[in-house]
Amino acid sequence: MSLMRNLNRALTATTGLQVRKAVPAASAAAAAPKATAPKPVAKKPTAVYRCPAPDDLATDRLLRQPVFIMSPVRSGSTLLRMLLNAHSRLHSPHELHIRRLEVGYGSKLSQKAMSALDLERGDLEHLLWDRVMHRELVKSGKDFVVEKTPSNAFVHERIRDCWPDARFVFLLRHPVSIAQSWHEGDPDKRTYDEAAADALRYMKAVDKAREGLPDGHTVRYEDITADPEKEMRRLCLFLGLDFEPAMLDYGRKDDAQVVKGLGDWRDKIKTGQVQAGRALPTEDDITELLRPMCRAWGYGK
Repeated sequence: MSLMRNLNRALTATTGLQVRKAVPAASAAAAAPKATAPKPVAKKPTAVYRCPAPDDLATDRLLRQPVFIMSPVRSGSTLLRMLLNAHSRLHSPHELHIRRLEVGYGSKLSQKAMSALDLERGDLEHLLWDRVMHRELVKSGKDFVVEKTPSNAFVHERIRDCWPDARFVFLLRHPVSIAQSWHEGDPDKRTYDEAAADALRYMKAVDKAREGLPDGHTVRYEDITADPEKEMRRLCLFLGLDFEPAMLDYGRKDDAQVVKGLGDWRDKIKTGQVQAGRALPTEDDITELLRPMCRAWGYGK
């Protein structure tokens, strides 16, 4: 053993090399660190919640009869929001994205304390959603809040469970017009085909919501722009409100909330000129991807 050490010292001093006993291949493989597959990202469990009973609404919810506009992206929901916001009893703020507001526990003790109050994570989130929207409503001084975030359609069941007395409005538009507008909104981000596929997810979610919430009211973007007074009268009747002519003059009433690109619509909408900017798609414009949804919504053959 000392001979090997002396030899290695001499080799190291002169060449920088050492002599070592060979390790069998099997042993070397066993000693080598094993490559491990990346762990999949854990999916966050669905929040547990209870549906408040009618007798519990007085303590569990501040809002009464909130209105939710269920629509795909680029379907005219901003125009509808502004028309409704011009009503003296309806407050429709910008998109609130409440479904993305989540609640977590800082400790096991806080979780146990909330459970003792019959409040699970989903219940706490619902209290937060309700409080945020109620705060906006109180600041407005009006009676009912209208929320129009398009992604709400993906969680329509939870929204219904959160507010059992909620009212739902479904806004439809020609699927090809939606896809075209979604693409043109950011052409560098998505091609037309990618925009159509992405927008179709929202359309399917809205369609599913219409099936699950049969008591809702359906309105079409094309009908709003063609005869806004008729459609607003129908919508006010559904909401149990009197129609107000000021709804058609929304831009002048609240210029601070006029979205860029919609400012001149307040005049065009009265004269039926809104549709002049984009003609309705023809049958040849409908791709196979969007054809089933076009038929389901009454657009095309």
